Amino acid sequence: MKRRLLADSILWFVLIVGTVMFVFPLWWMTVVSLETPQRAEAAITGSAGIALYPPNPQVANYAQAIRETGSTPWMGFVDALSNSIVITVVVVLATVLSSSLVGYALARLRFRGSRAMFLVMLATMMLPGQVTMIPLFLLFREFGWIDTILPLVVPAFFGNAFFIFMYRQFIAQIPESLVEAARIDGLGHLAIWWRIILPLCRPVTAICAVFTFIGTWNDFLAPLIYLHSDEQATLAVALNGFKNQYGGLEDVHLLMALSVLTMIPCIVLFIAAQKAFVEGLASGAVKG
Repeated sequence: MKRRLLADSILWFVLIVGTVMFVFPLWWMTVVSLETPQRAEAAITGSAGIALYPPNPQVANYAQAIRETGSTPWMGFVDALSNSIVITVVVVLATVLSSSLVGYALARLRFRGSRAMFLVMLATMMLPGQVTMIPLFLLFREFGWIDTILPLVVPAFFGNAFFIFMYRQFIAQIPESLVEAARIDGLGHLAIWWRIILPLCRPVTAICAVFTFIGTWNDFLAPLIYLHSDEQATLAVALNGFKNQYGGLEDVHLLMALSVLTMIPCIVLFIAAQKAFVEGLASGAVKG
């Protein structure tokens, strides 16, 4: 009992220390965003130490940061927020649907060349994004898609190799008797995928949705390459423009406020999908 109690105590200590290490930067950023310009500058330079809470919270910093985002007061932030929401939602839905459909086909349909096709798809994961960046830009420029959201959302309808792999491995563990019973009832492959397979893949879908949402919401390079006008900019691009315009220490509290606003949707999504997300990790979704 003593040995078990000691092991549990060490485990809890490590977990608490790790949690504090991960949460403290976010908490400190929030504190700086609520400070006055003088106290925020002192906190960044280290002359005033690290404050655990703002003695006089300046909530107006958030309104000022929103107002000064972009070239148009207020509307610059609204445009960037709406663009990010539209792009992220479309990409998440397209990635989940296309990846699960391809994963179902690779797991349940037997056809010549399916294994080779699966291996080729996995091989694409070894290509860094920098290799295909220029060819894709030239291709989308020929299509006339530059300065539109199409280069950011259309590729999502063709699936993601990593998530296709996850769906395939998870669907392969589903008993074949369920699929056979659906076929006896007269369902086709699309109906089986939509009505039976996809609901059973909820843990994998949660992982796919959370990872895709965070990756798309925080993506900076792709919007910077394809979206050239302020009206089409996403929050990540708008945040970078805000940093270039108000990057001095005297405006660091505004930069922190806008950064906190940018992070809120990711935090809310993870909290909402935490149960299904952890269930997907615990169920061995990537096991063969």
